[in-house]
Amino acid sequence: MTYLVIAAMWLLHWLPLPLLALLGRALGLALYALLPERRHVTLTNLGLCFPQLSGAEKSALARRHFMVFGRSILELGLWWWASPERIRRLVRLEGGEKLAAYKGHPVILLVPHFVGIDAGAMRLLLEHGVVAIYTRQKNRVFEAAMNGGRNRFGNCDMVSRQEGTRKALKAMKAGRFFHYSPDMDYGPKESVFVPFFGVQTATITGLARLAKLTGATVIPLVTRMESRGWQTRYVASVGEPWAEFPGDGETGDARRLNAFIEREVLKSPEQYYWLHKRFKTRPAGEQGVY
Repeated sequence: MTYLVIAAMWLLHWLPLPLLALLGRALGLALYALLPERRHVTLTNLGLCFPQLSGAEKSALARRHFMVFGRSILELGLWWWASPERIRRLVRLEGGEKLAAYKGHPVILLVPHFVGIDAGAMRLLLEHGVVAIYTRQKNRVFEAAMNGGRNRFGNCDMVSRQEGTRKALKAMKAGRFFHYSPDMDYGPKESVFVPFFGVQTATITGLARLAKLTGATVIPLVTRMESRGWQTRYVASVGEPWAEFPGDGETGDARRLNAFIEREVLKSPEQYYWLHKRFKTRPAGEQGVY
């Protein structure tokens, strides 16, 4: 079955992006209806982060999120198999000169979990070597296809979370940019509770710790889908390097991380990865939210 799915993804990647996007949005609406557990997680997250929304507004935002999530699934084939020329046409890299200025120096790319994360990563790989940490998949055939697609240009080192960060740090010291996404719930270990949209959230302290250990500069990279009528594309935006980071202590640095992600989420709230149980780990004595 997995081989059939991968074959279908390969066939779909030949379609024009506007048509693929249309199919992806339809898939997302179907998933909204067919995946009640993930729908519940999404609505719970949105309710916690945007308590000012009415029930109807929250449901509408959740459906929009599933639509862009459906797109991200169907469009994976583009990033795994499309030509470099096509990727450059479909994904515009803004602020790339900021990264060029740091070539040869240790850099941690802060990459929040927006649905366009794969598009931005593949566009970046056309210009720079990258090392990234990923979570091993239960389906090893799919994992092999995923890692093969990500490393097809020969300049991406994939390190599983189970291997730890030592291998990633070695690659970064050799000149790779460290593609790092610390905005998920990885449990209480090496985490502190700081607000995310006003909710006490288990936030790992790895970004500050790794920056201090390596002397790396932290530079944000956020990728968004942009649509105007029938036209659609991705924009991968390189932000300004963070000054004086780390600098506010473990809790203060984690607060800075979450505050930055909040600002980015508000620019396109439907495109943040709300299906994840971001608030699963709760402070001692507090009941679960899911």
